Parts: sequence; structure tokens; C-alpha cells
Amino acid sequence: MTTLRTTILDAFNEPGCARNASKSNVERKNGCTKQLKPGGAAGGCAFDGAKIALQPFTDVAHLVHGPIACEGNSWDNRGSASSGSDLWRRSFTTDMSETDVVFGGEKRLYRAVKEITEKYDPQAIFVYQTCVPAMIGDDIDMVCKAASAKFGKPVIPINAPGFVGSKNLGNKLAGEALLEHVIGTGEPDYTTPYDINIIGEYNLSGELWQVKPLLDELGIRILSCISGDGKYREVAYSHRAKAAMMVCSKAMINVARKMRQRYGIPFFEGSFYGIEDSSDSLRQIARMLIERGAPAELMERTQTLIVREETKAWTAIERFKPRFAGKRVALITGGVKSWSMVAALQEAGLEIVGTSVKKSTEKDKERIKELMGQHAHMIEDMSPPEIYKMLKDAKADIMLSGGKSQFVALKAATPWLDINQERCHAYMGYVGIVKLMEEIEKALYNPIWDQLRQGAPWDAFDWKRRAKTVAQMDAQALDPVRAASTNGVKTISFSNKTEIDDGESAIAAHGPNLVEPAKPCTNSTARGLVCKDTLSDLQPPALQAAE
Repeated sequence: MTTLRTTILDAFNEPGCARNASKSNVERKNGCTKQLKPGGAAGGCAFDGAKIALQPFTDVAHLVHGPIACEGNSWDNRGSASSGSDLWRRSFTTDMSETDVVFGGEKRLYRAVKEITEKYDPQAIFVYQTCVPAMIGDDIDMVCKAASAKFGKPVIPINAPGFVGSKNLGNKLAGEALLEHVIGTGEPDYTTPYDINIIGEYNLSGELWQVKPLLDELGIRILSCISGDGKYREVAYSHRAKAAMMVCSKAMINVARKMRQRYGIPFFEGSFYGIEDSSDSLRQIARMLIERGAPAELMERTQTLIVREETKAWTAIERFKPRFAGKRVALITGGVKSWSMVAALQEAGLEIVGTSVKKSTEKDKERIKELMGQHAHMIEDMSPPEIYKMLKDAKADIMLSGGKSQFVALKAATPWLDINQERCHAYMGYVGIVKLMEEIEKALYNPIWDQLRQGAPWDAFDWKRRAKTVAQMDAQALDPVRAASTNGVKTISFSNKTEIDDGESAIAAHGPNLVEPAKPCTNSTARGLVCKDTLSDLQPPALQAAE
């Protein structure tokens, strides 16, 4: 059994990775990670990446060995959909305590496996190693082997503690666990010349189901999907497929390459986002199956289906083009969506002002340049303030991103649409592109944005009141008497005595009298002013109406 260190080094030297292949031998030995800074795991650690890659297997119990905080908010946090068992939605954790840290957590892990087996009887149990048990030396491989022999059920160790690297490395370590413990351990009831694997597809919001009917119509069978809506047994016999399609090479290129190496299964990287990409992927699948022994007429049937579906899709999105004319989109995502979404948006007439390439390969970047030109604005890694500045400078009309960036768009008063794993809508295939255009139109023309960009009503009233006050102060400076009459100032009326030594003697002699206003002030009013009350001019219109 290979050690974790050996597995990590093997992942670092992955020859199927375009970026890794371009490195020198010295650079390749240094690995693919960089020194992490405090908070560097906030975007996802290796454990997180492994759990994301494998949790869509629906009939498997996913047991996290570690403190309860590592399990986190696992209930539907990825938006994957299942057509069968919903066991994958349950949260299982050993919930290690301080006592387990001192004395070891292996016995607690064994008891957790026993309890899950008795209560749920899953097809298999995936046990995820986390930082704490890895640092204290818990041997989950030994525990899983003993539990599997005792309970007669596959118990698979997933060695991907968070401290070993990034989320992307965790994706690959999950794939290594499948290659070592699952793939090739079972046999299908039957095989056909039309069997394929789809690798790196997670069936987010049921996207796989938008493509599967097309493949079913062509007679093409998805022998195994790794891992969207996947079943343990399907993965176990996935080595009998005739061809494979890689959806996200950044995550599981090692699985596709090693299956080609071990079992002779050819693969290609494609996308089902957008009309043209969907058509190209269907043609490529048909071409590879024909090369592996499928009848040649499969290509004719595929082309007929493509013509029919493309006609329907182009007709459906034609109505959006006038609404999208001149609209600019900022695409903040990564991986395969960094280029596949660009193609889909351009088909509807939208202009892309920039796309992020944080989790994209060199091949992904080349595809972006082909679609957007050699001077395409590719965003490597931007902080929220930088994203905000880009939205303002580029005058983007809408931002498409994941949930973590939505608040930047809200602060910029820019429409936003979720296209990452938490989304509620499926955008894959010919049907999906139409749905994507519908959601973009809703976001762009939602009346809330016009209201959000306006000032608050009380702000407008405050500015009017402030302007009137300034004008009155200016008038008073020029002519205090007229200003007082205009403002309706109530003054103290003294006697008509013309010789007044000072204010104090006048008050002492006559006493002040508050006189109710009888008429507006005039310039001819004598030393004692008697003014009409005009304070109502300063009151809001609503109060004036009430009076």
C-alpha cells in the first residue's frame, strides 16, 4: 500500500497535467503547491477537495474522521442531485474530542463504522482522514481493512488531510483512492459497444440529466459517472467502458490518464456548456466509440440529433439577442467554466469583459484566447476590492460567479447570477443554455436594480432642506430684516419709547411682551418687529396637508 507522501509526489508529477508537463525536472520535483499563509485554507483544503469530489456518490456513507468542525455544513452544500439513494446527504463524523487526541481515535472510528453498517447498511463507507488524526498518527488504513473484513463491506480510506495542500490536490487524492480501492473491483452484468465513462462531472442541480436523454436516444450508455449521481458498483466496474469524456481535467485528470494506461480506455476533454460545445462533445464521443468497435452509422444518427437540437436551441435563444445587445458580462469562476461559459454567453450576443482563470489549466487559457482573442482579459486571482474596481471600470452590466463573490456585486449595485456549485438551476446541454439565458435576462431586467441605484427618499428630502437652509442663511447675511420677515421670526416687542439706553433698562422699565403676529414683517416696521408665523414653510408637505 502506498504511503501518503508517495501518493502526493505522484500527483505532483502528473504527466497528464498541461502545466506540470511544461515544467523542468527540477521544478516538477518541487511540486505544485506554494507555501500557505495563515488563512490560506479558507478557500478549501485537501480534505475539502476530496470530500467535494466523492460526496456525489449517492449510495455511499461518507464518514469524516476528525473534530466535528471538519464536517461543517455538509447538508446539500454542493447542490448535487441523486436519482436514487439520498444516503450521501447524511452527515457522519467521529467527532473526536480532547481525550481521543491523547489516547488515539482508532477505536472511535471502528465503532462509528460498526454503527453506520448496522443502521444504514450502505453499499460502501468512505472514511476521510483529517488534520488532527493524521497528526496524532491514527492509522485509518488499518482500521478500514479490519472493519471491511469484519462487516463484509467495502470501507475505503481517503487519505487527504487538509494540511497536505490545496483543494485541487484533494480532488486528485480522492481519485487516487478510487483507483487503488474501487475501480476494477467489480464486473457489469453486460457490456455494449456504446459504454462510456464521464469523469469530473458532479451533476450539479441535475445537469447530467439534461445530457443523458440525448445519449440514451443515441443508444450510448453512461457506464459510470465519476462522481455525479454515481453508484459504488458502477465505479467498481467502470474499467469496462469503451471510451471516456473528461469534463474537468483540473480535478481528475489522473483518473482518466491511469484508466487509459491500465485498461486502454481513451478519453478526451470536452464540455456540454453551450450549443457548439455540446455538439462537438457528442461528435467526439461517437467518433471514439466507432474507433473502439461501434457501428459507423452511429455518427449519422449523432449528426441528425445535433441538427435537430441545434435548430431548437438557436430558435429559443434568438429572442434574447435584442435584450442582450451591448450588455457586458464579468465571469468570475474557474476551471472548465472559465472557457466553456464564455462560448455559451457569446452565442447569445453577450460581451465578456473578463474571465477568471484561478483554477484553469494552460489548455483552458488557450481556449479562452481562441474564443475572446489574444488580448482577452484573464483574471488570475482578485481580491474583493479589485473585483469591485473591475466591475466599475469595465462598466459590467452583470456578474456571473460563485456565492462568495455575490456581495461584491451587490455593493456595486450590479446584477449577479450564481453559476457555481450552489446554484439552483442546471445550465448544461441544449436545454441548459436556454435556461441560462432566461436567468440572465431575469437578473439584468429585475426592477430592483433601478431602485437600488437610486438614493433613499429621506436623503433627497434632506438635500432639499439643506439647500433651503443655506439659501436662507445667505439672504440673512445680505438683509437681516427681510430674512427675518421671510422666515416668520417671532420677536420681542418693546414700548414705543424712542430713547432706549440699552436692552436691560428697557426690559426693566417696560418688561417684554410676546406679541402674536398680526401681519407679515415689512421694512417700514419700527424698532419693535411684529411678524407673521411662516414656520410652516419649513415643514414637510405631508404635515402641511395635515394642518
